[in-house]
Amino acid sequence: MSRAADEPHTPALPGTLPESLRAELIAFRRDLHMHPELGNQEYRTTAALKERLERAGLAPRVLAGGTGLVCDIGSDHDAPDGRLALRADIDALPIPDTKTVDYASTIPGRAHACGHDVHTTVVLGAALVLAELAREGRLTRPVRVLFQPAEEVLPGGAAEAVAAGVLDGVGQILAVHCDPRVDAGRIGLRTGPITSACDRLEVALEGPGGHTARPHLTTDMVTAAARVAVDVPALIARRVDARVGLAITWGRLETGHACNVIPQCAALAGTVRCLDLNAWRQAPDLVHAAIDEVATLHGAKSQIDYVRGVPPVVNEEDSVRLLRDAMAVRRGAAAVEDTEQSLGGEDFSWYLEHVPGAMARLGVRPPGELSGLDLHRGDFDVDEHAITVGVELFTAAALLSPARTE
Repeated sequence: MSRAADEPHTPALPGTLPESLRAELIAFRRDLHMHPELGNQEYRTTAALKERLERAGLAPRVLAGGTGLVCDIGSDHDAPDGRLALRADIDALPIPDTKTVDYASTIPGRAHACGHDVHTTVVLGAALVLAELAREGRLTRPVRVLFQPAEEVLPGGAAEAVAAGVLDGVGQILAVHCDPRVDAGRIGLRTGPITSACDRLEVALEGPGGHTARPHLTTDMVTAAARVAVDVPALIARRVDARVGLAITWGRLETGHACNVIPQCAALAGTVRCLDLNAWRQAPDLVHAAIDEVATLHGAKSQIDYVRGVPPVVNEEDSVRLLRDAMAVRRGAAAVEDTEQSLGGEDFSWYLEHVPGAMARLGVRPPGELSGLDLHRGDFDVDEHAITVGVELFTAAALLSPARTE
């Protein structure tokens, strides 16, 4: 897709990104990329956002934990049905940055490998543009920007943000998430579930060990762990409707130290993902039963730590329509593509348990590339034109957003 075809289709709609601010936002994103901070440790990021918002004449409020902040734009008197909230997540991942660029991470073992630096910059840019429109009296619906910490920390910082009252006075909420499978200049949309639920599962197995010459006198812990790893996902797949997509995937299996010693313990860890909200609510009981059944069959005792994560992000129809209309105004209807439900988890879902909203997939793949770098990789990077697209998508959504009536 050429950049010429990516030019705004309705210049009369205010809220486009000035060139001077475009350059500043790219520099801001690169600074965040060089200084990634893990969940609930985002002090530098929070301070940078606070300083820039205050410099724009706004009054951001840091969340009680000391990281993350919210900032209101426009008067509550203009929001009979609540503010429109724009959310960004600000934390990074505990993986090394392997790129050879001048803005690579300067913090060993940490990287913005999921695009949260882009999300943060997009919402900051939208806030700065909308603040200027509010001063000019052209912002018809007040907005709240929310910079949320700890999205990567189950059950997600969103749950704590909601408990802290960030949705008070909010009637609708929008977000974007980088998608390296979508060209920069485009977005992906879907009504209904767009992500899956994601929980964390840890299993400890115990039993009498012994000599490998006499496995009949022991609990063969290696075999028991192997059977749990293989048979439990298979059992789950036969005990729920296949359409709900309930799946266990293991990321760690540890047992034993010597070739001639049957160990006394084993440990497994992985994730439980699910496409369906109701099936997600049933998942803990199903998983516990399947693990206990397989472990007992092989003479092992099981201890299960099932950590609830996040439900699916379920996009509301009117909010998807608003994002579609906003993108069509900015870059034409052809810049919107349908997207599938992914098995990734996203704690934006917790906001949608309380207010209607939607998340769009923001294209970050350089146009012309056949494939993009996947998320959660040390070499992940983006086409920074996506920042402009995201800012103008959000500003158009704010200007097109009607007063909601129930």
